[in-house]
Amino acid sequence: MTKFLNFLIKYRLHIGILSLLAAIYVNIQAGFWPSFVLYLIAAIMIVGHFLFGPMRLIQGYMEDGDVEGAKKVINSIWFPGLLIKPVRSVYYTLKGNLAMVDQDFDTAEKHMRKSLNLGSPVKEAEGANKLQLGMLSMQKGNFREAEGFIRQAIRAGLPDKENESAAYLQLSSIMVNKREFRAAKEYFRKAKALKPTTPQIRDQLKQMEKYITRIPG
Repeated sequence: MTKFLNFLIKYRLHIGILSLLAAIYVNIQAGFWPSFVLYLIAAIMIVGHFLFGPMRLIQGYMEDGDVEGAKKVINSIWFPGLLIKPVRSVYYTLKGNLAMVDQDFDTAEKHMRKSLNLGSPVKEAEGANKLQLGMLSMQKGNFREAEGFIRQAIRAGLPDKENESAAYLQLSSIMVNKREFRAAKEYFRKAKALKPTTPQIRDQLKQMEKYITRIPG
């Protein structure tokens, strides 16, 4: 069923165009009513392609780690402005994620902000967007903005413990920068208590722990 659905999404526009051509031919040969079903299929397929896009396919590629496949599919969306609002939000989130992979942080931030302005259909996705914007702000040295985004991300809710741990770890780093050491230790404890398994976050925790343990109090 999943394979069939993915096939349908992938070739939805092609099926719609072929159905439209077939409908026109049947209409000429036999009249409108015999061609009605073909017109209906064509309308559903073509309108569906432009309103909903191939988001399911892109997310599948992203989950499999196939970045090039994801780029190819997302670049096939010619008119993102026609996507319905929740789908357009996901589109810009995925564009931002792909830009992050390429370390194109300015483009990533632009797309993430567009997604955030549109509003996310999933609360945790909104939190993840704000967390990424917070991390981008940190890379630019804008710690005040970073802190605001990360706090908003935690309030909005994050999709898993890995993201939660990363958020608290970043807050701990910001508090160290502000020399609010008690808060830094508290956020570090929260990050560590979540027991993340992502190697990058675990390494960051180890590095932060070396510093945190030397702070008095």
